[in-house]
Amino acid sequence: MTKIRNLSIFIEEWPLIKPFTISRGTDNSAVVIVVRVDQDGKSGWGESTPYARYDETTDSVKAAIEACRTEIETQANPDVNALGLQGAAANALDCALIDLAAKLKDEPAWRMLGESEPKALITTTTVTLGDPDSMAEDALLFPDQKLIKIKLGSADGDLERVAAVHKARPDAKLICDANEGWSVEQLIEYAPRLKALGIEMIEQPCPAGDDEGLRGLKLPITLCADESCHVASDVADLVGKYQMVNIKLDKTGGLHGALDLVKAAKAHDMGIMVGCMLSTSLAMAPGLIVGQHAEYVDLDAPLALRKDRDHCMEYADGLVRPASPALWG
Repeated sequence: MTKIRNLSIFIEEWPLIKPFTISRGTDNSAVVIVVRVDQDGKSGWGESTPYARYDETTDSVKAAIEACRTEIETQANPDVNALGLQGAAANALDCALIDLAAKLKDEPAWRMLGESEPKALITTTTVTLGDPDSMAEDALLFPDQKLIKIKLGSADGDLERVAAVHKARPDAKLICDANEGWSVEQLIEYAPRLKALGIEMIEQPCPAGDDEGLRGLKLPITLCADESCHVASDVADLVGKYQMVNIKLDKTGGLHGALDLVKAAKAHDMGIMVGCMLSTSLAMAPGLIVGQHAEYVDLDAPLALRKDRDHCMEYADGLVRPASPALWG
């Protein structure tokens, strides 16, 4: 078969300014998969972050994309779902193909997808899991950030952690992420106390697959599904357990899947958060298109990097601004 395009796959490591700790462990760098597709003198780029929580490694994701090389290089319009790709593998390829199509058509990706032109949005900055004093110090590192996300889910001391951050930054809106670290009973105990400490929303308090106890709970804080929500077909079962879904392109298998999840969430009157994994601005750029639909935007990963890509996203005054077309889209 005649080649239409050329596929390249890279594994890259981007060191972090400081260790990034959540309830499941600590990372010292962002290890990402980058896909480049070349056609007619144009190059499309996509990035994803394999995640061990979903049984992904850089090698397994790279191998999954490599296994589809013939179809990617020879089909006129390869479709990541038809190729059987999911998660991080699908995301990197889907975003690269969208970027390539936009460049070949000389049309912004957002317009090509029927979306509105991305605007600057308020984004979180993340305070990673640690002792209360160190988390309070971290919250002071970004005084212009208007929205702070607090990583929780440890066995002890979560209320003290929130209290310390709230005291350090009484001016900021607060949300928190337990990363599946609590039981339903802990959530019921914590929710009113967290509300009193300024928390507006709790992300994934209980383990995915063991969250049926959330159904019908009347809590004073909004609950957002993360690990419990990957793709659009997951949404119907979440109604009554959660009020929001966290859309991450590495879960949905790319920007097309993320926009399908936006539609499903809206159809079920669910709120929307857009999130990210540890990654560079190349992964944030398509996420900002989804962010135009979101009540909460969590696209702060580049703030954790020692160095970002050229033509990177601009973070200032608590906002993230759209990427230059030189980066993506």
